Amino acid sequence: MGLTMSEKILSEKASARVRAGEMIQARIDFLLMNDVTAPLGIKVFKELNHCIFDKERVAIVLDHFTPNKDIKSAEQCKYSREFAKRHGLPYFFEGGSVGVEHCLLPELGLVVPGDLVIGADSHTCTYGALGAFATGVGSTDAGVAMATGDVWLRVPDSILLEYKGSRNPWVMGKDLILHALGDLGASGALYKAIEFEGDAIHELSMSDRFTMSNMVIEAGAKAGLMPVDDVTLEYVKQRARRRYTSYEADSNAGYVLRRKYNAAEIEPLVAFPNLPSNVKKVSKAARMDIKLHQVFIGSCTNGRYEDLKIAAEILDGHEVADGLRLIVLPCSPQVYLKALKTGVLETILSAGSVIGPPSCGPCLGGHLGILAAGERALSTSNRNFVGRMGHPESKVYLANPAVAAASAVMGRIAHPEEVMRA
Repeated sequence: MGLTMSEKILSEKASARVRAGEMIQARIDFLLMNDVTAPLGIKVFKELNHCIFDKERVAIVLDHFTPNKDIKSAEQCKYSREFAKRHGLPYFFEGGSVGVEHCLLPELGLVVPGDLVIGADSHTCTYGALGAFATGVGSTDAGVAMATGDVWLRVPDSILLEYKGSRNPWVMGKDLILHALGDLGASGALYKAIEFEGDAIHELSMSDRFTMSNMVIEAGAKAGLMPVDDVTLEYVKQRARRRYTSYEADSNAGYVLRRKYNAAEIEPLVAFPNLPSNVKKVSKAARMDIKLHQVFIGSCTNGRYEDLKIAAEILDGHEVADGLRLIVLPCSPQVYLKALKTGVLETILSAGSVIGPPSCGPCLGGHLGILAAGERALSTSNRNFVGRMGHPESKVYLANPAVAAASAVMGRIAHPEEVMRA
């Protein structure tokens, strides 16, 4: 039996042919931490009394509570900043250089196909869109890896999700992954790697691919790997800071589960509280007249230029509904600048939205858009757990940027066609 993408990448990093289920020690290609997770990782690193294994392979991104929201977050950032300066880390991001880590690092070419990437953040799996094995770890593991350059892990079994056919209007990568989450459930891919294939996948932009790989963790997956095709290579060759190797699964690779989806049968979807897998069609949700208090467009899931552009197309000539707050956060300085130069931000601002700095913002309920008791929000982020964006008695719905923009105009969960026909 042949090898999956995950098995091939991990075999290379372990310097041995490995199979699912084996415990291995593997050499990492890149490590990242943020302002929430870095301080603990740094403390663990200091206890080991080691040098950093490779300063060119470590990034610290202060993206969760930036600019600092309170004294505690300021102290967290100060601790990380002083460490980065003391050790001369070239990839330390704050202030005007910062963006959401999972948007920023691919954009800067710091992660590439074939990498083994670990990050002290659960959505590190985003980099699987580049054909890398990328996964989240705890801060303790991150601290040890910063000293040794190695990580211990169990090689995961793999699931193959194949999307055939062409997408319907307004259907984005967010909807394709929500559809899979609705099928697999919150633990349907627990400690497994998901691989994506099919003509519908190859037609996706990198933006949509990042969205899909980002959210495999919501089914419990360890990683989510996209094929390395011409779209990937065009993106990477403009950015890569080092050499890379592309891997593809063998034709006879072993998968513990295979699912085939017809993209033509998938409509825009909404994840209802309190799980990303609790999905319903937007057409159905629109008939339920679910009034909203806030809409958030941004995050490592949907804060890229393509996401803002489609939101602007919906908002153009319209205004945000009375009593509703539309918060838009570009996910990196580069995205912010491009959206500024092309007029996308002007359109969004003219509709009555709030545009904030490139950061995680309200996604994790920590900053720039916290919900009060009884409030309902629609977000383009990746999680809608109880209390995720604020008060435990608030409710969060998840959808793609087009649905989010339409809902901001209508003041309730709405289909984009409702606004475009107006």
